[in-house]
Amino acid sequence: MRTDWQKLYALALEEVKATLAALPEPLRDRAQPLPVTFERLPNAAHRRDGVEPDTLGLFVGPEFAEEETTSLPLPPQIILFLENIWDLAEADEEIFREEVHTTYLHELGHYLGLDEDDLFDRGLE
Repeated sequence: MRTDWQKLYALALEEVKATLAALPEPLRDRAQPLPVTFERLPNAAHRRDGVEPDTLGLFVGPEFAEEETTSLPLPPQIILFLENIWDLAEADEEIFREEVHTTYLHELGHYLGLDEDDLFDRGLE
């Protein structure tokens, strides 16, 4: 059964906006310009690059501290894979919102230079 993409997109967008608005101002100022895109699932290129098919989110591009010194072709961005998050939430809207919130903060942490251990310590695994 195919998920309702418009519904997932609207719920995720609303949750990302609410999460962003709740951040402390200095952090919000850094996070606001960072694009967040929504995809159904990791695509073939992601999978070729080693991204697991059930990945919830992905940060790509240079970290905040490296943006000025890096000339990579991709700008930094967060990608959230909504069908994977929906599956993890077992089609429960409240759990879906919580997972979008956590996944967004996890990927934002990568943008800010945190590694997996740092994120785990902050409850963003």
